[in-house]
Amino acid sequence: MLSRKGLLPDDYLLTRLSEDVQQPKSATKARNKARFVAKNGTCNVAHTNIREQGRFLQDVFTTLVDLRWLHTLIIFTMSFLCSWLLFAMAWWLIAFAHGDLDRTGDHLVPCVTDIHSFSSAFLFSIEVQVTIGFGGRMVTEECLSAIMVLIIQNIVGLLINAIMLGCIFMKTAQANRRAETLIFSKHAVICLRNNKLCFMIRLGDLRKSMIISATVRMQVVMRSSTPEGEVIPLDQIDIHMDNPVGTNGLFLVAPLIISHVISTDSPLYDLAPGDLQNNDMEVIVVLEGVVETTGITTQARTSYLSEEILWGQRFVPTVSVEEGTYAVDYSKFGNTVKVPTPSCSAKKMDETGGTAWLKLHDQIFVIYLLAWQCHPVCMLPLWVVSRMALLEGYTGGLFH
Repeated sequence: MLSRKGLLPDDYLLTRLSEDVQQPKSATKARNKARFVAKNGTCNVAHTNIREQGRFLQDVFTTLVDLRWLHTLIIFTMSFLCSWLLFAMAWWLIAFAHGDLDRTGDHLVPCVTDIHSFSSAFLFSIEVQVTIGFGGRMVTEECLSAIMVLIIQNIVGLLINAIMLGCIFMKTAQANRRAETLIFSKHAVICLRNNKLCFMIRLGDLRKSMIISATVRMQVVMRSSTPEGEVIPLDQIDIHMDNPVGTNGLFLVAPLIISHVISTDSPLYDLAPGDLQNNDMEVIVVLEGVVETTGITTQARTSYLSEEILWGQRFVPTVSVEEGTYAVDYSKFGNTVKVPTPSCSAKKMDETGGTAWLKLHDQIFVIYLLAWQCHPVCMLPLWVVSRMALLEGYTGGLFH
């Protein structure tokens, strides 16, 4: 997107495109925290002390593709100039050895016509390699060495052109270019869905051309330690996700909400609202698929720190029906609304009986308020009945 190229500020673009929520007070602190994967998908990893630098030269083509455009253009420009100069020197030496530089008579046949200096040899070298052929200079059958140099220069020129064209094609058709129009919500949310706490994010595709066989993976990266005392600074834990369309691949024609049910085997099982500001975990989301127009596999990535997870909120709908057509309003892509959500972890919910237990608490609290407004004397029998109901609901298997 434009913000990744520095053409528009990130806040403005995200507010218009994928966000319209107020930044929390801890946003500044979140920006200062080290991330494993940046919001735009780049990996925040610096490779240092690499001693075997020669390994990069064993795969020259990939190294050229990974270089910046400026460096790539400089390398190819220098490759052409060096090859022209090298073969210009070869043509000049052939003419010098054959005595063509000092010949004035017309009865002597030169190896290459009209070569009288290094400048003319350089111009002939360019004509041969780029197949211009102005017609003033040409190779004769007088010298076998000139014919061999002509063949070698044509082969070298074809190799340089092939590598240059292949490198430029791969750089312009790189998979990460397609990822510029694959967007994620700036914040993740945790709320109830189907009476279970779920971690949810929203993703979308701005282009009409589809991503075929799109799949989404999530990982939690955190610092952990083993019972043996080994400290793992970047422990990557896969988390299971519920596919919203019920198949192996996503049908990404409209923004989708990807959810993860926080169950007993989830690394977020012990996460409570109070832990979001102090937890050092990072949730990485990876979207992979095949570009419909080019057939190249693309990958888009983003991450969510604990401060970027909104508890008790859910995404607002973005799809509506207008004149028989489904319309997607991307101005609401990242908008969220507050919803009733337990202020405890999923583990605590399971220990206390689930959402039904919490709903019973809320109903009894409303009854207390109504009874207090009527008359305080009504509070005593209501308190006895409510305690019995709570005890029966917790021990009698009402919520299992």
